[in-house]
Amino acid sequence: MQGGDDGPKETLYAFRAPVHFPEPTYTFRNNQVHEKGFKLGKMLFNDPNLSRDGSVSCSSCHLQSHAFADTWLHPMSIGVDGREGKRNAPPLFNLAFHREFFWDGGITHLDFTPIAAFENELEMDIPFPEVVDRIARHPVYPGLFREAFGIETVTGPFVLHALSQFMLMMVSASSPYDAYIQGDKTALSATQLAGLQLFRQHCESCHREPLFTDLSYRNNGAQRVIRDFGRELVTERAEDRAKFKVPSLRNIEVTAPYMHHARFQTLEDVLDHYTSGMQHQETLDPQLWRSGQPVITLSAAEKEQLISFLLALTDTKFLSNPIFHQTHD
Repeated sequence: MQGGDDGPKETLYAFRAPVHFPEPTYTFRNNQVHEKGFKLGKMLFNDPNLSRDGSVSCSSCHLQSHAFADTWLHPMSIGVDGREGKRNAPPLFNLAFHREFFWDGGITHLDFTPIAAFENELEMDIPFPEVVDRIARHPVYPGLFREAFGIETVTGPFVLHALSQFMLMMVSASSPYDAYIQGDKTALSATQLAGLQLFRQHCESCHREPLFTDLSYRNNGAQRVIRDFGRELVTERAEDRAKFKVPSLRNIEVTAPYMHHARFQTLEDVLDHYTSGMQHQETLDPQLWRSGQPVITLSAAEKEQLISFLLALTDTKFLSNPIFHQTHD
């Protein structure tokens, strides 16, 4: 089950893997989630004073109502001084099950992801040691770190542990699809069931259930002209050019615009791309393009069925879970 607002309080803030999910990859032995650590992480996540000019926080670009992604108003998220980012902010959920993070997989442990956001000049633009120093000089934070972790001096690792505790609880596993998988055969409509079959025929190889991603890196031809080299910037291998991490399709209804560069506004746009909008590129995924043409073919009716199923991946409980609200105690 996901972290929610029901059940005894002593278990409310404990990480629980959904029964139909794979084993988590996060190193919980070093950082078990608990109430004080989670709440401290939530404060840090929402604190704009941890950016260089005090204008943006983590939550500025990761909104709960949009599955902790940015909104369509900011296709490329806005950082300090109104600077526009270079990629669309990905949603945040089910992070305990990922091995690598960001569109290019440049970070290999959840604990280190905030450093990249803090120090990116287009995001929070502040050296991480200065973040730690601001927290250490804060009138409230040191006492909260003492209560959460039993430390007298705020240090970088514990700042990262607190933020991870908050993000680890972002578990999304309560959509109509999840109810169906766990035995409620009325959870999906006939149209959605038809869409599920189409999904398993055309999409499952990359967007593997139940995470709806296989965590791999692929070039899906979304860039008409390759300007962002994606995974190649990390591996320095030409065969990884324009490859990006396969995103989860969970909560896809609320995470538009789509792709790393926010090219597509609607799910219809995405399906049109896969069926008729791609151009051949050297590293284009062979599961999408073969013998000079797209592999996926869908009629207009099938596209409607597939989109209907994708909407059944919306987890309203997660999107409104009060434990993530800034005012929830």
